[in-house]
Amino acid sequence: MNGFLTYCLQRFTPVLLLLAGVNIVNGQSQHLVHVPAGDYTLGRKGYINNPLRTVHTNGFDIAATELTNADFEKFVQATGYVTDAERNKNALVFSPGLREFRWLEDSTACWRYPNGITRGGIENKMNHPVTTISYRDAVAYCDWAGVRLPTLDEWEIASRAGATTTYFWGDDMMPLSTYANVWQGRDHLQADSTDGYMYTAPVGSFKPNAWGLYDMYGNVFEYCEGRLPTDKPESRSVHARGGSWWCSKNSCAFFNSVDIGRVKRGASFSNLGFRVVKK
Repeated sequence: MNGFLTYCLQRFTPVLLLLAGVNIVNGQSQHLVHVPAGDYTLGRKGYINNPLRTVHTNGFDIAATELTNADFEKFVQATGYVTDAERNKNALVFSPGLREFRWLEDSTACWRYPNGITRGGIENKMNHPVTTISYRDAVAYCDWAGVRLPTLDEWEIASRAGATTTYFWGDDMMPLSTYANVWQGRDHLQADSTDGYMYTAPVGSFKPNAWGLYDMYGNVFEYCEGRLPTDKPESRSVHARGGSWWCSKNSCAFFNSVDIGRVKRGASFSNLGFRVVKK
């Protein structure tokens, strides 16, 4: 009976708390889901960077969606902050026709023009996740908003929603398109809008996991705090999880609860964003 009660609390309490209302973080419209304290199974057997293990959390509140352009704009308007992409003019963007894992450096790309000025701005995409920002930019936002990035373990606990499988619904990839905005095409030589979106989708456009968390897979990679066993002491890399709109089953299939991506600390990609955790 105690074991069953613990399972129910872990699986359903976050959803009930989300339905109870909206939590505002420093004036931002962030819906927060409470993840209860407990022991959770993470990783996978044989994975060096994410071995199978049990971890304990004292509980935390995590945003139900990625941070949007609208909320990042409030930060910029309040502080005058200038992102790394705007200063360094070295953001990496994508356009159909590129071979696998090829990106274009575009000096005009920034959070306001995630894929460069010629591909349009965010005027009609304020409810899309903010992208083309660096880890430094994400941390700057968090410092202002009084929040923080999730740890690698916290992100995985939240994404699994109590499951121990590759995906929060099981080990079969087939239902992926129901839950995630990902690239459906065989390669990236031709544009793909099979699910209605070639690039980002408005947050919450796809079904959530059992805890009411949206876009844990796909849409944008999400920055996390923490280091991996294979990180060198002098490494300036940071990590992101969950895959993105660019990821397909043939390229960077990181839209799951196991894989962990690595990116340079100052890099700005049009498929990389973040969600926040309350301090």
